[in-house]
Amino acid sequence: MSKRLLAHIALFTANLIYGINYTLAKDVMPDFIQPLGFIILRVSGAVLLFWLCYRLFFYEKVAKGDLFKLALCGLFGFAINQMLFFEGLNLTTPINAAVIMVTNPILVLIMGAFLATEAITKRKLLGITLGATGAISLITYGGAVELNSDHFWGNIMVLMNAASYGVYLVLVKPLMQKYKPITVISWVFLFGFIYVIPFGWNEFQAIEWMRMPTNILWKAGFVVICTTFMAYLLNIYGLKSLNSSTVSTYIYLQPVLASLVAVFAGSDSLSPVKIGAALIIFTGVYLVSVRPKQN
Repeated sequence: MSKRLLAHIALFTANLIYGINYTLAKDVMPDFIQPLGFIILRVSGAVLLFWLCYRLFFYEKVAKGDLFKLALCGLFGFAINQMLFFEGLNLTTPINAAVIMVTNPILVLIMGAFLATEAITKRKLLGITLGATGAISLITYGGAVELNSDHFWGNIMVLMNAASYGVYLVLVKPLMQKYKPITVISWVFLFGFIYVIPFGWNEFQAIEWMRMPTNILWKAGFVVICTTFMAYLLNIYGLKSLNSSTVSTYIYLQPVLASLVAVFAGSDSLSPVKIGAALIIFTGVYLVSVRPKQN
């Protein structure tokens, strides 16, 4: 089996894990573990696993001047990002969350333009407009916007989570070019862990492990080990054999898989509005992500 085929299998598996994560995390929250407590559980497991790999197999020294940059990455790439995602997923549906997350490349472009690292062309502006239209359609789906609606605020939180992750991707790019990926992610998760402890410690302490059903324990374990640790390693493996543009196209697969899993599990349902919003967002992301042909 060729390395390229293995890389594609790795990327498909990683996105399948992400797709499953929306439904499984929703099953665990909030009846058994509250969102912020779940984040503490997830990041503590990830920090342990990543730092074991980092120290034993991939250790490299980090310059003191880069620690502040890594701390910022931990703030936007994990702390703010994960708190908004889990709180948002707790309020909205798995399919809504998965589709809204696809706006990430559009948000990265906006952040890059704001920081003067990327130019916005007419084609990309059209993509941003389409992506925003699709996201707004999904966020306001169900009639008039009600500020006291859980789904509305859940969708807003997921969108803000995608924006926070967009800031992280812009900040982390030069660090990824300077250090090994696992070095960067180990430090990002460590700083993220420090940030979220004050917010989630009480909810983490309130977890009643002995009263938790076995299937919920397995689902929580899946989120910690597979979604947080294994999926990242699979993405890194994919990047070794495939270019970044090919890897980025797999973002389209995630909401499709998440929708299939959610519908199959009976935790969500599809509708014409959700399908239409997803297609509009996909078109916008394509226009933002595709590179023009060189003459």
